[in-house]
Amino acid sequence: MIFSIQNDYLSVSIQKKGAELCYFRSKKSGTEFMWNGDPTIWGSYAPVLFPIIGCLKDNEFFFNGKRGTVPKHGFIRNNEELIVTQINEFAVEFSFKYSERTLENYPFMFEFTVRYQLVGNSLEVHHFIQNHSATDPLYYSVGGHPAFRCPFYENENYEDYYLEFEQEETVDTWEVTKDGLIGRTTKPLLDRQRKLSLYPTIFQNDALILKTLKSRSVRLRSKNHATYLQVDFEDFNYLGLWAKPNAPFICIEPWLGISDSVRATKDISEKEGILSLAPLSEGRHLFSIRLAE
Repeated sequence: MIFSIQNDYLSVSIQKKGAELCYFRSKKSGTEFMWNGDPTIWGSYAPVLFPIIGCLKDNEFFFNGKRGTVPKHGFIRNNEELIVTQINEFAVEFSFKYSERTLENYPFMFEFTVRYQLVGNSLEVHHFIQNHSATDPLYYSVGGHPAFRCPFYENENYEDYYLEFEQEETVDTWEVTKDGLIGRTTKPLLDRQRKLSLYPTIFQNDALILKTLKSRSVRLRSKNHATYLQVDFEDFNYLGLWAKPNAPFICIEPWLGISDSVRATKDISEKEGILSLAPLSEGRHLFSIRLAE
């Protein structure tokens, strides 16, 4: 089932399964900017990541001495049980709340909502996390995984595109192991630069994991024209960049949290990037996607 919102600038659709953004189309030009979800290459569009990012070491964590487990990228992705609220023609929400079943593996009394809302030529993606426990903190991570067409137009190549960061960056990317964990080594990526050129094999060793960016926005641009997509992620401390090698898309992924490292203790309270939400409180996190053409 698909739910749609639109305004004078954009027409956007989100599928109920996993609350994945699947269409992001310009009203001006009719151009579609989302990856098409081709299952022979990568069958997703924009997974919603909660309550973990990436993988757990040995697929487990511990809280108060008890073992828990959550699938890669969490349990909103591919979830068929989300509750949908169509707020108006500009906004729609998808929610999921704890149950006896979820408490067996993720022992936290959470309520998760993602709201897609159009504001001018931007799509705002709001994440609301509530802790319904009166006594225990709620440990979680949250993030996005939107995949954008690259190139935008048929007469272009992947190599025509680049990422332009808000600020000049000197940053390394972290090794990703075969198990999807963060390794011990890094490689230089940018040295006092704003532009990262794209090429078909840039992700042949998995995602680029950026932990120390100064920028809180990045643009996907072509050298051939002025149209660009901008992802703003003021509330998010990490950024992942990924695609299948030689595939015509790129994922720009704002994260609050990160995959376990090979050094992880498995205690969820010590997990790198994990957030702690006090009893009976709420966390709010926003990133947005803006189209300029």
